[in-house]
Amino acid sequence: MSGFAADLKPILRLFLAERRRALLLGAALSAATVTAGIALLGLSGWFITATSLAGLSAAAAITFDVFAPSAGIRLLAIVRTAARYGERLATHDATLGVLAALRERLFRGFAEQGAARALLHRPARLLFRLTADIDALDSLYLRILVPAAVAIGAALAASVVLGLMHPVFGLCFGLFLAGAGLALPLIAGRAARKHARRRAHGIEALRSRTIDLVAGQTDLLMAGRLAAQTGTIAAADAYSARADDRLNRVETGLTFGFGLVSTVLLTASLLAVAVLAETKVITAPVAALGLLVAFAAVEPFTTLRRGALELARTLLAAKRIAPRLAVAAAPEPLAVPLPGCVFSLTGVSAFHENSTVPALEDIELTLQPGERLAVIGSSGAGKSSLLALLSGELPARRGSVAAMTATLLTQRTELFEDRLRGNLLLANPDANEARLREALAAAGLLADIDAMPRGIDTRLGEGGLGLSGGQSRRLALARLFLRNTPLWLLDEPTEGLDGAIARDVLCRLSATATGRSLVIATHIRREAAIADRIVVIEGGRITEVARRGEAAFEKALDRLRPD
Repeated sequence: MSGFAADLKPILRLFLAERRRALLLGAALSAATVTAGIALLGLSGWFITATSLAGLSAAAAITFDVFAPSAGIRLLAIVRTAARYGERLATHDATLGVLAALRERLFRGFAEQGAARALLHRPARLLFRLTADIDALDSLYLRILVPAAVAIGAALAASVVLGLMHPVFGLCFGLFLAGAGLALPLIAGRAARKHARRRAHGIEALRSRTIDLVAGQTDLLMAGRLAAQTGTIAAADAYSARADDRLNRVETGLTFGFGLVSTVLLTASLLAVAVLAETKVITAPVAALGLLVAFAAVEPFTTLRRGALELARTLLAAKRIAPRLAVAAAPEPLAVPLPGCVFSLTGVSAFHENSTVPALEDIELTLQPGERLAVIGSSGAGKSSLLALLSGELPARRGSVAAMTATLLTQRTELFEDRLRGNLLLANPDANEARLREALAAAGLLADIDAMPRGIDTRLGEGGLGLSGGQSRRLALARLFLRNTPLWLLDEPTEGLDGAIARDVLCRLSATATGRSLVIATHIRREAAIADRIVVIEGGRITEVARRGEAAFEKALDRLRPD
């Protein structure tokens, strides 16, 4: 239970932080609805019975006051209706607001460096967390916490009312109703826990395998694995179906248990009020009131049936999500370099996560303002690791790193299903129209954008669908130009582009970067040729540094792939 409490704590804290007043208001309105319903049913029973008895005597009929009880019944009916309407509005609005906040917080948690790298290989897992797991948490408030609190409150209120008739009757009724009414859902929740988890895992596997089938159908077909993949999807579907069947059996058993408890409780209440009425302790109208109050007090516990079956799924979702809700503190900013340096690396060694082999070892390197540095070496030598170190993505385990704020242009152009404007504003949300057009012009993309029917408001498909490879790279370049940082880190900026487009991109990049410092990781001659210095890195170590004008500089260029 302590583990469950630890998993639920950050989620409950976020619930209260986001919509505390709305959540409490919804719970209060839910309690008012149930209380008004119990009072309405009890008063109606008393009124009908008392009116019937008063009609047996002309004198009693004349003196019997029908107006006050009937007015009370109307008032309770209005209160119950209004409270029910307000409760639905308040609870659902608050829940949807909290779930939206949870998705935002979870997305921020997944944007952390370690989480982002881990999820890059399992995107279906991120999709499942943002959708199914978050949706599962709406049961925490709507079907578990509020119904349980209201049910306990109903049992307490009914116990007080029945206790006024006879203390032992009220005490026994309240204890039995609360004990059995809460024990049954807990037992059912425990029985359903394994099957609910299996169902959640089965649905996640079903979605993940279906995504793999859709995304990789061509490769699967060429490898002759299409039938095997569809078979794994069918197996996941059957697995979740078996779990569903088990859950349905648990629900059937819980429904039967509630029916049995309700029958026993109401039968005992009927016998108790009959005995109290027979011994003249209470009148017949009061007996009717007591019986109907007992009947109405049982109803809130039956609403816990759904929550009991959702409990395991909710706890599993909480366990998965909780570690990412508390967004990690921002990494320590890199130290500010000494005047006259853009960055300074002294005796730096760094390791990738879960790796025992250093990605970089004993790195000694500085860069002056406005200087351009090319980093060359074979694949896996440490070029991208050096850029990750300078951008703060890769922490140093040993040595000291001092660097100015940098912008990293990765090998892969990440574009989103959004308008062109939205993809640009990712780099600078405050950029106005003129600034966006200026960046597009600098990247050589403005003419292409203006030729589109909706211009900068043209919507792109998934992954930037609608733009060619060269246009996508220019759009990424425009985003780079929108970032006003003193250091630009470029990882193979023209890889995959044909010669003419690549040279144009490099020319525009070089012109726009005037006054800034550049670090270019590359294995292409045209990219390294714009540098002032070339650093050769092998096995995570710097083996050579050559400056423009030196023979070693030209020799290093000759090692690279020609345009």
